Amino acid sequence: MKIAVVGPGALGCLIAGFLKLKTKEDVWLYDNLPERAGHIRNNGIKIEGLSGSHHVKLSATAEPKEIGPCDFVIICVKSYSTEDACKDIKDLVGEHTFIATLQNGIGNVQILNDYFGPEKVIAGITNHGSTLLGEGHVRHAGRGETIIGKSDGKLSGSLRDIQNALSKCGFETKVSKDIDSVIWGKLIINVGINALTAITRLNNGRLTEYEEARSLLRAAVQEAAKIVKRKRIKLAYDDPIQKVESVCKSTAANVSSMLQDVLSKKRTEIDFINGAIVRQGKALGIATPVNEILTNLVKTIELSYDKQK
Repeated sequence: MKIAVVGPGALGCLIAGFLKLKTKEDVWLYDNLPERAGHIRNNGIKIEGLSGSHHVKLSATAEPKEIGPCDFVIICVKSYSTEDACKDIKDLVGEHTFIATLQNGIGNVQILNDYFGPEKVIAGITNHGSTLLGEGHVRHAGRGETIIGKSDGKLSGSLRDIQNALSKCGFETKVSKDIDSVIWGKLIINVGINALTAITRLNNGRLTEYEEARSLLRAAVQEAAKIVKRKRIKLAYDDPIQKVESVCKSTAANVSSMLQDVLSKKRTEIDFINGAIVRQGKALGIATPVNEILTNLVKTIELSYDKQK
């Protein structure tokens, strides 16, 4: 199979590197910046951390036509770049191509559906953690399951093919008939953790050490849980607050992706996480004051990067 990974960030490099290292698939990495693509093409991807140290050479390019139609395209860009990525990768998508997303937040699947049609889109989440250390250089910081599925709940050979490829490369992958509930389940965890870590500069595990932070975490999660209940989405866990706090503890040393963005003075995915809860709340008539405050604080941090020392 020909597989293109779109986005050379922490997750994209981790997946592309392991797919090339541990499978026999034809693996490409697409990067919209020619200079960075050239660096990765010439120097490869360096992976360190939980899985040991690896140096992987693979094909990387900023020219979609150089890649051509693929069997699978895996979208790993930040959620705010999904629409731009869709415009860039049209040469990668042929009649029999499937596009998978393992991104954070909600809204990505709908964007992909609008561009390529829901019959081509595979939704999913991964709980693997990775930290970008430099161009093409990542630390594998956490392991967890990866879950994929079709929004219509149908099972297909394409799902099994990408499941097998991801599992072979170390991303233990399951297929779900209710992927929307899986995505919302991951969203609630991100709602409780990401913005707070970005604001406080604390690692995940330390959020539960301070009662003030813990109180905000619980309030943000409760607001999101009300929306899930109104939308009649069945989560894989019974107690959202307990689940989020357990994730904080199991990923105690992890630097959340949003905190990584803030530390690097980059745009965050706040609009697709806590901001998404605010929009959903307004549409459903559910008050979300804590998520609105967290969203505004993170946006203020972003807007003031040039004022920070």
